Amino acid sequence: MLQFLGALAGETLSLSFRPSREYRVWIVERPGTNLPAPALARLRQDCETVVRACLSGQSLDYGLFAEDGAAWDRSVITLVTRISDGRPVAFNAMPQLDVMRGGTADRVLHLGLVMVDPDERSGGLSWILYGLTCFALFLRQGLRPLWVSSVTQVPAVVGMVAETFSEVFPAQGATPQSFTHRHLAHQIMRRHRHTFGVGKDAGYDADRQVITAAYTGGSDNLKKTFAVAAKHRHADYNAYCERELDYARGDDVLQIGKIDLAAGQRFLSRSVPRSALPQLAVQAMMVLAGAVLAPLIQWLDPTRPYNRLRPRP
Repeated sequence: MLQFLGALAGETLSLSFRPSREYRVWIVERPGTNLPAPALARLRQDCETVVRACLSGQSLDYGLFAEDGAAWDRSVITLVTRISDGRPVAFNAMPQLDVMRGGTADRVLHLGLVMVDPDERSGGLSWILYGLTCFALFLRQGLRPLWVSSVTQVPAVVGMVAETFSEVFPAQGATPQSFTHRHLAHQIMRRHRHTFGVGKDAGYDADRQVITAAYTGGSDNLKKTFAVAAKHRHADYNAYCERELDYARGDDVLQIGKIDLAAGQRFLSRSVPRSALPQLAVQAMMVLAGAVLAPLIQWLDPTRPYNRLRPRP
């Protein structure tokens, strides 16, 4: 038991499971440093396959697909493959952004690039690509709140972020901009804008957390008109985007929020299909065991060293 829980207590996350009969999900944290070269090459190829399907054969040259390849060392990748033929159909790349919060080093999980094969967009994958990875990382760090960020001009995504996470600004009506929102957003724009393909010449409105002329840093192929951008089922989010963003110029909104116990409960009750709950419960227990139980049991074992603690002679 000690060895099993100790294996779960690693510093990086790696999960593979089947949420349905159609798909397999693989979540891997920082694959650039944690996967052998052949597995990393296959993962990169699978993500590129999804990009080409989404962009009619075009490619991207920022984030995961930048020439330096550095994003693979700091991102969490969620890959969805079709079980019947093994074809990759969707992925999400979430960079972990280094920031300072409360005078100490911290990380913000950026919701990052989500790509879904057009033939699979009615497959109910949004709960996997947007919420599942955040929920797994929230469990892995012992249920401590995890700050997240999102940059988008798509009303459906703006609304999804506002309804999924806690204390989201902007676009979550009851949440005003706090010092933490403003401070984290400032650091992200100053140090990490290349992560989501925003060029140095893009402007930034700190009061509204809106990036102006955002599509000049490698994300040019993702620019949309308001008419084409996917709409949210609640008209308020669509109206917000149409009012606050200049789509002809290419504006984005930078949302800051967090996943906490309340957000985790909303994710489980509203987003996860009932058919996937048993599998998700098993994986959640394993991650939580690795984050909480394994360190506790290891600490209580007087015969083995644990970090700076040494066993009695």
